Amino acid sequence: MIRIMQKKQLISIVIPLYNESRSIPELLRYLTEKCIAKLHAYTFELIFINDGSTDNTLKILQEISSQSFRLKIVSFRKNLGKSTALNEGFKRVSGSIVVTMDGDLQDGPENIPLLLSKLKEGYDLVVGWKKNRKDPFTKLLASKLFNAVMQKTSGLQLHDFNSGLKAFKTPVTAELFLYGELHRFIPFLAFQQGFSVTELPVIHHERKYGKSKYGGSRIFQGFFDYMTTGFLSRFSERPMHLFGSIGLLSIMFGVLFGSYLSVLHFQGISIGHRPLLMLSILLLLAGLQLFSIGLIAELMVRQHKMKDYIPVDYEKK
Repeated sequence: MIRIMQKKQLISIVIPLYNESRSIPELLRYLTEKCIAKLHAYTFELIFINDGSTDNTLKILQEISSQSFRLKIVSFRKNLGKSTALNEGFKRVSGSIVVTMDGDLQDGPENIPLLLSKLKEGYDLVVGWKKNRKDPFTKLLASKLFNAVMQKTSGLQLHDFNSGLKAFKTPVTAELFLYGELHRFIPFLAFQQGFSVTELPVIHHERKYGKSKYGGSRIFQGFFDYMTTGFLSRFSERPMHLFGSIGLLSIMFGVLFGSYLSVLHFQGISIGHRPLLMLSILLLLAGLQLFSIGLIAELMVRQHKMKDYIPVDYEKK
């Protein structure tokens, strides 16, 4: 009797690191004991992205040797940020499923089997919801505000958009392009691409080593990146809707103010030194320029779309 061996599914775990040298040995041990050793139906590869660490992170990674998983290491010469680290990790995944987690031991590896189980229900992305979060009050408050704004404006009802612990099907990561602080908006970006997104409560641990990389400046960086994300998601394929609307509004006010000044002029009232005249001309010129920008942007989008592919979920031949 011939027994057919079923090929195990490969899981790629992407872990960005910045000055986490003391956490790495424990992280590997926990991953092996609480995840890899328990999931016999899968094989694993670990992709560590050293984001320009100034401690011994790279040296410790180079000393790692294990037979229970494949290992890939990418090291940046300088700190480029979590979004860039994840983006480079996604380029190097070989598995059909991708898991992301932070390297500070706060994302418990015991959560990974739960995320994989939820992913089997048919979702494309499962976000780990840190329901009982172990972080400083300032970070908790900023997170609550951020998530509240995202729930109101994105149309996606998640409790923790910025959770580092996520499980993806690889088509999701293949269509993500991350830079700046866009890693905070991964669920929203995936949702905008038509992927199904859900969340699952996970266990969150207190930070054991080092200190949080969170700073007050990230609030402003996140705000600007949110504006970028909103613009790209709503107007990247129809820029004329934005520039044309603002341009039309500007022209309308310019014409309104100009008409008022014309009436005064025909009544014999001097309008040559009125600031309103300059404002009227400025609004008209600005409106025309915005219309021109919108038309040029539409032409660029059209040229791009002519050679772009359309994601087809099903086709019968």
